Amino acid sequence: MKKLLTIILAAVLFLTGCDNGPAGKTYLVATDATLVPMSFMSVGNDTTGFEPDLMRAVAKEAEINIRLVNVEWAGLFGGLITRKFDMVISSVTVLEERKERMAFSDPYLKSGLALVIRKDQKGVDSFADAKKNNFLIGAQIGTTAYFFLEKDPAVRKKGYQMYGHAVTDLINGKIDAVLGESTGTLFYRNQHKPLFERIKMVGEIMTNEYYAIVFHKDDTELLAKVNAALRAVLKNGTATRLHKKWDLGQAAQVPE
Repeated sequence: MKKLLTIILAAVLFLTGCDNGPAGKTYLVATDATLVPMSFMSVGNDTTGFEPDLMRAVAKEAEINIRLVNVEWAGLFGGLITRKFDMVISSVTVLEERKERMAFSDPYLKSGLALVIRKDQKGVDSFADAKKNNFLIGAQIGTTAYFFLEKDPAVRKKGYQMYGHAVTDLINGKIDAVLGESTGTLFYRNQHKPLFERIKMVGEIMTNEYYAIVFHKDDTELLAKVNAALRAVLKNGTATRLHKKWDLGQAAQVPE
């Protein structure tokens, strides 16, 4: 009987396993873990990076259980709306059109769009130069970068499922530039330095974008609880320490 109870207890602990927090409901938090150092899978197949670390700190402050799940970008919002998971943290920019379908926390990072070209390309110092030269510009579909390109029919554009695929095509000469969030180049600086040495960011960061945690529209109680915890994490310096830990530099800044 004692052995049976031990087995049952182990099963319960397995089923309720989470990243942190007390006993109770476990909230599923989706992230597209493909961008070092924002959110990525470690060698041991754990979800790590600035955003997972921040989410765990927020969950601890809010005293809730969470479990991070890796979901491709294209499935993040649909999965949230259909309640496959409870929250999303994945460098999601707060947009008015997104607010119509989902709810957002306070911002935890400020970023923006930036143009990347090959280092051997000359005479291009801005997005305007790229447009004037009739560049074919790549961007990840469903992101603010792609929305930006779509607004101007005169811009030649190509959509990609992943930012990294666009950069690979850029390096191989298949496209002329890549537009993406300024944090995108951090992956190459940290993981693929030989590739990073072949690309460069031109001009200034083109937009002011704010990343926030995303919720189902009706989950107002959860939003309020997480928001209060996020504010505490921003105020007590935890977010700033994580920014330094993951070496985000000027690519993204913690809001004041």
